[in-house]
Parts: sequence; structure tokens; C-alpha cells
Amino acid sequence: MLYYPEPLADLITELQKMPTIGPKSAERLAFYVLDLSEEETIKLSDALVSASKNITKCSVCFNITLETPCPICKDVYRDNSRICVVATPKELLAIEKTGEYNGLYHVLGGIIAPLNQVSPDMLNIKELLVRVQEKSVKEIIMAINPSVEGEATIIYLSRLLKPLGVDVTRIAYGLPVGGDIDYADELTLTRALEGRRKV
Repeated sequence: MLYYPEPLADLITELQKMPTIGPKSAERLAFYVLDLSEEETIKLSDALVSASKNITKCSVCFNITLETPCPICKDVYRDNSRICVVATPKELLAIEKTGEYNGLYHVLGGIIAPLNQVSPDMLNIKELLVRVQEKSVKEIIMAINPSVEGEATIIYLSRLLKPLGVDVTRIAYGLPVGGDIDYADELTLTRALEGRRKV
């Protein structure tokens, strides 16, 4: 049986609680932390505490931010007629990095996943409906991953939004740049064909 000093065992246990971190990865990370100098360890600790204390969720779109409303929601040059709906702040940041979208966002906080006990009332759906009703929103863009749960979430939201007189669209899915058609799965090819446009 492996023996770890108690502080190291505690560190490994805490690291294993992170998503996608199993016992071996947690052990590697823990030993990495042990090899840090005291100054580096304090910096890492301070960064964790600072992020936990100072980062909050925007009261409007639920993006991560230092202040609420967030800078995106406060930006007067943004197109208020479009809201891009994403599952998490990570997807929001990915879209924002492209520099191609100038509308607003709404972070659901996950997707509907009955097998994981995530129901619609656990997501920021009511708040999205309120935003659509209170503002002059013309289009809702669904930017949710094309999994079974993602598709179910898109269908659920579409049924709620369409009666409000708003256009519901979704981002096109297809082949990645540099990808080979013969290696793509059927769903990816289907989405690529559906998302085609004139050249």
C-alpha cells in the first residue's frame, strides 16, 4: 500500500475533485506543487484565493467577471438585438476570441442532462426569457455543443423562444480546417451539409 504524508494525501484528494483529473494526474500535479519554490507556491496559492474571492457572475448574462454587469453587457457599441446562448463561460470566451461576433451573450450554466440530474430549472433559462421579453432582441444564436444533451437543450429552448417572436438560429457545425472528409463521422458531415452557404 502506498503511503503519502498526510498533507500530500490531502492535496492529491483535493486535486482529484477537479474535472478530468484522475488519481494519476492528481498525483503528478501534487508532486509538481511540491517541487515549486516557496515563492512560487505562495503565488499559486494567492492566485487560487484571488480567483475564488474576486471572480463573480454577471447579473445579466452570467459570464465570469470582476464587476457586474460585465464589460460585455455594459458595452454600448454591442448589437443588443442578438444574444448568443452558450453553456459555459469557456464557450463565450472561445467565440469572443474570434473577434467576429459583436452581439450579447447568455450563459446557461450547463445543458439539460437528465442522466446527470441537470433539469431545465437548474439553468439560467428563465433569465434568458426575461431578457428577450424586456429588450428588443431579434435573434437568439444557439452556440451549444452538438451532443445528445446539447441537441435536447437547443430543442427545449427553441420551443420556449419561438412564441416570443424571436428568430432562433444555431451556429453551423462541420469539418474543421485541415480535416479530411473520409475521417468525419456521419453527424459531422450532415451538419456540414446543412450549414452550407453560397461561395
